[in-house]
Amino acid sequence: MAKLTKNQKLAAEKIEAGKLYTVAEAAALVKEITTTKFVDPRKANQMVRGVVSLPNGTGKVTRVLALVGTDQEAAAKEAGADFVGLDEYVEKIKSGWTDFDVMITQPQYMGKIGALGRVLGPRGLMPNPKSGTVTPDVAKAVKEVKQGKIDFKVDKFGIVHTSIGKVSFTPDAIAQNANEFIQTLIKLKPAVSKGTYIKSIYLSSTMSQGIKIDPKSIE
Repeated sequence: MAKLTKNQKLAAEKIEAGKLYTVAEAAALVKEITTTKFVDPRKANQMVRGVVSLPNGTGKVTRVLALVGTDQEAAAKEAGADFVGLDEYVEKIKSGWTDFDVMITQPQYMGKIGALGRVLGPRGLMPNPKSGTVTPDVAKAVKEVKQGKIDFKVDKFGIVHTSIGKVSFTPDAIAQNANEFIQTLIKLKPAVSKGTYIKSIYLSSTMSQGIKIDPKSIE
């Protein structure tokens, strides 16, 4: 039998074995015995957001739009960007065009892109300095995305969802990508976060049942 923690022992002492509680009694008791605290993404100092370069890539073809000045067009194309330009693409997006997966741009053009928030925001396509998609070195950012760099953030429920590969990968490749992602999450633990940080981990394919992973097994 697993050893009980101090808080678990205190909780067990408050709950009377075999007793049936009323809703009101249970509501009061649950507040007394709950000590675990989780990350609250509504607070800026507890937001978990970052990027990770998966060692085996994502297995997906990522269409990259580079909104750059003429001085960086050639470098962005050479790095693998699928669409390269500036004003013509700004106008296309205003008309509803979003046939790309990631937008990368230079800081000086964010003024032009800010007006596209209504189209890009709901689709999660707005570039952001924190995810490395607003950068002076667009070519480097394009190359990283093409090689398997992904960005992620915790949702309002404290959950992080992301794709780390395909079922066609070898088991070792999937495990390596998963470990790299989880280690990145661990490094991003907010300084103010106390108690349980990673409560549970599940791995699944698009249509499979989730497989629960022991957080203590992470290398």
